[in-house]
Amino acid sequence: MSHVRVYGRENLPKQASLFLPNRIDEVTREVLEEELGGVGKVVYVVEEELQPDSSIMGKLDAARVVKFRFRTSKSRELRERLMEHLSAGQHIVFLPGRPAQTMSCLSDVPKPFMMQLGALHISPVPVFTGFYRKSIWSACTTESVHDWGVLRIMPKLTPGPQSGERTLEAWLQASSEEFEQHPMLEVSLGRLLVEGFKRNSHSELIDGMDGSKLGYVKLLGVALALAKELKRRVKEPRLGIILPPGKGGMIANYACIFAGIVPVNINYTSSESAMHSIVQQSGIQHFITARAFMNKLPHFSWPAEETLLHLDVLLKEIGLARIAAWVAFAKVTPASLIVRTFKLDARRGDDEAALIFTSGSSGKPKGVAFTHRMIIANMCQLLSKVYLPPGSRFLCSLPIFHSFGLTVCTMLPAVYGFSMVTYPSPLEAKTLNELIENHKCVLVLTTPTFARAMLRRANPDSYRSVRYFIVGAEKLPRDLSEAFEARCKVHLLEGYGLTETAPVCCVNLPDAPPSATSPYYVPADCEGTVGQVLPGLAVRITDPDDDSRVLPLTEQGMIWLKGANVFRGYIGSEKLNEGLFRDGWFKTGDLGSVDLNAFLSLGGRRSRFSKIGGEMVPHELVESAIENFVQRPTEFPQDERMVCIVGVPDAQKGEALVLLSCVHSGNLTQALDDIRTHLISEGIPRLWCPREIIPVEIIPMLPTGKLDLRGCNMLAQEALGMAVPTD
Repeated sequence: MSHVRVYGRENLPKQASLFLPNRIDEVTREVLEEELGGVGKVVYVVEEELQPDSSIMGKLDAARVVKFRFRTSKSRELRERLMEHLSAGQHIVFLPGRPAQTMSCLSDVPKPFMMQLGALHISPVPVFTGFYRKSIWSACTTESVHDWGVLRIMPKLTPGPQSGERTLEAWLQASSEEFEQHPMLEVSLGRLLVEGFKRNSHSELIDGMDGSKLGYVKLLGVALALAKELKRRVKEPRLGIILPPGKGGMIANYACIFAGIVPVNINYTSSESAMHSIVQQSGIQHFITARAFMNKLPHFSWPAEETLLHLDVLLKEIGLARIAAWVAFAKVTPASLIVRTFKLDARRGDDEAALIFTSGSSGKPKGVAFTHRMIIANMCQLLSKVYLPPGSRFLCSLPIFHSFGLTVCTMLPAVYGFSMVTYPSPLEAKTLNELIENHKCVLVLTTPTFARAMLRRANPDSYRSVRYFIVGAEKLPRDLSEAFEARCKVHLLEGYGLTETAPVCCVNLPDAPPSATSPYYVPADCEGTVGQVLPGLAVRITDPDDDSRVLPLTEQGMIWLKGANVFRGYIGSEKLNEGLFRDGWFKTGDLGSVDLNAFLSLGGRRSRFSKIGGEMVPHELVESAIENFVQRPTEFPQDERMVCIVGVPDAQKGEALVLLSCVHSGNLTQALDDIRTHLISEGIPRLWCPREIIPVEIIPMLPTGKLDLRGCNMLAQEALGMAVPTD
């Protein structure tokens, strides 16, 4: 390690105090000791069953080490021993050991230690230690090999309860602030793409439609040729792309980046009004697509022909000879010269790299500008946590207009040199399973809805090569997870992300093998959660009804996020943005809590709660109880929703619940009585029971597999004769 950067000297208390680092090595220990006044001023606390390695312990005099056993020692006894040293004017530093863990965990302090902090009744000084690399590979790291370390001394906690929660919050905040300063985040995405294609010429894009393979150097050459043509034809800052994942969609996106044009991947399953809104908000005047793809979507609201650039026609006009020349140029020209030729460093950092629109589940689509910094940050964060062997192949079937499809399935494989197996639809489960098995894909990303369809068409060997099968965008049902385990020996890993965070925030990962030398470990997978917060992302929890009231992380409330991968606001929505940001924190609209190992649990969208008589009622919990009670008709598809709870205005109690149902008809009064009786027998309050049943033909869903909240609300309010909002 070249050096340790020290921050927060102004936070050093004048009186002797307890210092709590999230992790430590010998170099950072020596630096911290020097900051605290040297050898005679510091005593160390060590858990006997979780001792630091010999490089640290071997340099400490036994007289300066207070040992205890967490399982058998009483908090009162430990407090008395520590207070003796504090009274003598000696600082105390807790030395975390190295429990079994996955890469880049926030802390080496296991959950039981954090839970007992409050019992000591000694307010600690949180100390954040972080290790970093210059490379985008594991930019945040917990490995012994790193380029620099950081020691950040945080303000001493005020006396009071939840010391563990408040220490964790301080560590998360410091992690976010430090990662924000990583020099890699100022690099151009275009530069990284060129370097990735050049460095990984052995990698390839495999088109699942026709089996063709396109090597990364050739892919770079074609994208450069198209970039030159786009630069000549398109004079606006943004270009619409209406293409699925595949050769065409990937090349079009890379070409836009190389041409200095912002790609706007458009949801080709959206309504005419949504399409009009996207075009109006983004100011797009031209679109790139392909005639063959247009023929497959005759009912889509296609823009006027004069605004369309057909990819197949463009490549034909460029000609094979010029494309071959650009491929040769890409092959022999150093990456640095390509970067200069296309002026790729002119746009970087906080400049807009891509524009993604939200699905519009609760209103019109909202534009999220992905900066170069956001995309690079999220790629670095994810690959700091997830180990993928060189040569790994991704299944890329999520639409590029989806944030996961853009960052994780389009940009990340190209930058890091993983081969892509593309397919234009996440719905064709049988074909997807065959592609995964035949091409030995290592990473698969999808939603639980699509995963259920894949399971029905899978054989026991379909996912033998898969190291990470990650699902998100909706809650992972336990029965689906258990079925995958039983049939295919695959453990589904639930994650969480938002378009506004480019998109990954948390992910569960396979647990590290237990350590023979330690009974403690930091888990990588925690059932019922959406995973551990990624490095460099901070979390705050507030009262759902009072943004200014901060809650302990472990209490459920509104989730706020801060980090380099978090956007700065929706385009053209200044008034909306005002209510979403506070002191740099982004209000997600999701409810949840964080445990003391930094695993996030979701309580649902705030829009999926109703406030009835002053009480917060979760729609999803009521739905789940009803689904378990209602018998699914044999002819009703297994992967389709039967019911949905919607909140509607109520003059007496503020809101009331109604049940949209595809399986109820006839005597609705009796059916409602039966449902209420069952819910109450399950311990669900009478206040949470639906007021009435509204029969519907289908529960509105979005193409991504998410519930169409706006469509469900419109159905309910129309059926009840209420005024339906136009927006």
